[in-house]
Amino acid sequence: MQWNLRMRAAQAGIWKSTEMRRRLAEHGLEISAGKMSALWTGTPTTIRLDDLDVICVVLGCTPTDLLICEPDKVNARRPAQASTGAGPQPSPRLGRHTSVPPA
Repeated sequence: MQWNLRMRAAQAGIWKSTEMRRRLAEHGLEISAGKMSALWTGTPTTIRLDDLDVICVVLGCTPTDLLICEPDKVNARRPAQASTGAGPQPSPRLGRHTSVPPA
């Protein structure tokens, strides 16, 4: 995923993280300077959905405007398949209790 906060903020006329932080606070979301810096300069590893809602309201956008899918990166992470075309072999789940199939 690509985090697109700065571009969406620029489109909304917000050029500095301090301005974004102030607008978020006006909508009830108090963010520390450190957290705002992390959201502004990088891609967050996690974000609360409630926080995402407020960010979208402030920027007048939807989550799909902020989170851009990158399917090429997903394909690059996929392990190479054998030339036989067979997928990965499932491994047994040791130590787990299994239920009996219905009669």
